[in-house]
Amino acid sequence: MPAMTMIQALNSALDIKLATDPDTLVFGEDVGYFGGVFRVTEGLQKKHGLTRCFDSPISEGGIVATAIGMGAYGLRPIVEIQFADYILPAYDQLVSEAARLRYRSNGEFWCPITVRSPYGGGIFGGQTHSQSPEAIFAHVTGLKTVIPSNPYDAKGLLLASIEEDDPVIFLEPKRLYNGPFDGHHDKPLTTWAEHPMGEVPAGHYTVPLGSASIVREGREVTVLAYGTMVHVANAAIAESGIDAELIDLRSIVPLDIDTIVKSVTKTGRCIIVHEASRFGGFGGELSALIQERCFYHLRAPIERVAGWDTPYPHAFEWDYFPGPARVTKALKRCVEAVA
Repeated sequence: MPAMTMIQALNSALDIKLATDPDTLVFGEDVGYFGGVFRVTEGLQKKHGLTRCFDSPISEGGIVATAIGMGAYGLRPIVEIQFADYILPAYDQLVSEAARLRYRSNGEFWCPITVRSPYGGGIFGGQTHSQSPEAIFAHVTGLKTVIPSNPYDAKGLLLASIEEDDPVIFLEPKRLYNGPFDGHHDKPLTTWAEHPMGEVPAGHYTVPLGSASIVREGREVTVLAYGTMVHVANAAIAESGIDAELIDLRSIVPLDIDTIVKSVTKTGRCIIVHEASRFGGFGGELSALIQERCFYHLRAPIERVAGWDTPYPHAFEWDYFPGPARVTKALKRCVEAVA
């Protein structure tokens, strides 16, 4: 299998759908001639034409509203919001229209749209290019929220998302576009060519939404993560020497609660890691679900490691970013807690 970056894997997924499904099309800010700010759509307009991959005005609400109309008429648009920080002008369209269309029309219409957007920090993007807004979409009934952590999953999950008949928010951890990142910003970068999940089939395949992946098996504590935090948590586990089980959620809606419950029932302990701010973050929902289902198996309080409840600070990137040191401390607190 060829080695791909996450950018190349996403590009491959889009290329396959444009080539095989005439109802698909790609549009957004700078995605056509320019190939997207991160080059995820590079070459698609030249290969598939101006009507299949084209630029839009700088209007996130207009981009999503247009996609909803296209979806209701039978197309499968894949739109890009250049940074997840700028998706909020489209939030009303996503919540009031896309998420509700199937229910409101009694199944007569639906909205098979995929909204791609780079999210997260670790690139010194500051407060307006580093946010993690996944929780506000997970809260909306009718939307699915997907977050890959590697090129193999990125391609398979994107293909599965495009083939969904309901709207999908597809958040891409931009710190992982060109290589895995374990949170050690002061160490040399590694590439996806050096990572087993960088091997990506050239053809069509899907990774089912709602299927978590057990990255590492263990017996002392369960660690739940998604996106960049999968790699950070894996590094922290290795450095701590604790026999932790690491689960990559891959999608938060739908959520693979069965895999989570099975693991926490086995270990009796759980740590949740996400990059978004702690208060109101998706970790709170995960904690509640685990408490409801695994209460009599828990041997220690559930721990959460997350971003601080502040705007993302450009000057203090690595103080805000939940790195391996913070995860390691949580691991030790959790396993040392008296049952």
